[in-house]
Amino acid sequence: PRRKPSFSHLDLSLRQPSANPRPLPTSQHSAAPPPPTRPLRRRPSPHLQSSSSSPGVSTHHQFHHKMTTIVPTTEEDPTLAVVRFVSELAWADAGAEVAEPEVMRLCVEAQECMVRGRWLDLASLILTSADLIFHKVADKDLECIYSFICNLVTKSEDPDEVLEIVKLIAGSLSQKPTEKPALRVKILFILYNLLEDAYSKFYVYLKALQLALSGSVTEHVTPSLKTIDTFLKEWNIEVQDQRQLFLTISKILKENKSSAKDWFSFMNKYLATFSRDDADAMCEAKEDAVHAVLEFVKAPDMFQCDLLDVPIVQQLEKDSQHSVVFELLKIFSTDKLDAYLGVHAANAAALKSYGLVHEDCVAKMRLLSLVDLAANGSGQIPYALIKETLQINDDEVELWVLKAISAKLLDCKMDQMNHVVIVKRYIERTFGQKQWENIRTKLTTWRANISNVVSTIQANKAVEGGAQGVQSLAVR
Repeated sequence: PRRKPSFSHLDLSLRQPSANPRPLPTSQHSAAPPPPTRPLRRRPSPHLQSSSSSPGVSTHHQFHHKMTTIVPTTEEDPTLAVVRFVSELAWADAGAEVAEPEVMRLCVEAQECMVRGRWLDLASLILTSADLIFHKVADKDLECIYSFICNLVTKSEDPDEVLEIVKLIAGSLSQKPTEKPALRVKILFILYNLLEDAYSKFYVYLKALQLALSGSVTEHVTPSLKTIDTFLKEWNIEVQDQRQLFLTISKILKENKSSAKDWFSFMNKYLATFSRDDADAMCEAKEDAVHAVLEFVKAPDMFQCDLLDVPIVQQLEKDSQHSVVFELLKIFSTDKLDAYLGVHAANAAALKSYGLVHEDCVAKMRLLSLVDLAANGSGQIPYALIKETLQINDDEVELWVLKAISAKLLDCKMDQMNHVVIVKRYIERTFGQKQWENIRTKLTTWRANISNVVSTIQANKAVEGGAQGVQSLAVR
């Protein structure tokens, strides 16, 4: 019986060519070369040069793509060598009598596609066989094969055809996300770095995120999220695409157990993509808005929220099922402890069904109420007012002030002799139109004060100059 084709029968050498690397969105790797082949008729195969890192768990957070160098040492085209190799593996179990004609047919079709510049058809032809052998071939060899397939995007000059090739490759890799998911994500990043079109880059990046999420290998993509704003400027994508991207990132951060603040930041961006004109879309995403509000209420280290003015969140106010959630958001954004206690007394069972712990909510509201006292006071908060607002004992006042300082909510001093808290700075619980107006007022005042100082200095200089002139005449 004929042996299956293998790289071990070929005269190959792999080395890294000198090239200017371009940054990729995640951890470091390099694109591998197209695979060599041992043809059924023992033709010599092309001499390939490249380098490749293991597609396992990465130890670096930036990929640098190195282009594959193909050095032909035989008359057979490297592309045909790849087609021959994957075809032989795909038909290996059928026997030589069946396999040889099929391999020859596929090679002829591939050559025809190359001659006529039908790169999409060529990619489809190779991918059909590559899908069949994905579970049979070593990761390094698969990276070689798919690197060659990805390189076909550089052959076409038609942006629409390039996008179709991209969709074909990404769709093929996304079919079985749990089978070698790290390698599949790595191949998508190889494809990303070969692209010039902005939308094609976005499409591949989104597919890589979705694949990493489905395959539970989100650690390979989370480092790239730090530069997502730069990517967005480059891609310049529409609102619907941004919405899909932000939602996927939010799910990844949740899966990867990242900080609640990072998750909440991207969830805010996702919810902000909805407008009042998107009534149907807002209705479908209602549960996402509810989830975001509840996570803010539960989080012990999040005290600032700007969801009140977001249309998709505002719709909850008139929702028969979730109106209490919107009421909670208003209280935790702008109100004090007594308002929360009133809502809890009337909706204790409903709040418990949302997974809220009453004691935790009370503790958070006491801190927020203390911030509210600082914002609405004259710079000094009497101990008695703190005791009354937070509903605590006398000996607990300073303890809660210290908690607010530790949480970086207040910058203040406690005057134990006079029983007052002297406030220097405090955080804003929300940052909307009112806060912008306050900043404008302060900047206007600051500008006027600076102008007065400059005018005073100039006037003093003029007086001094006149006095010196009179003194000079007197001397004369």
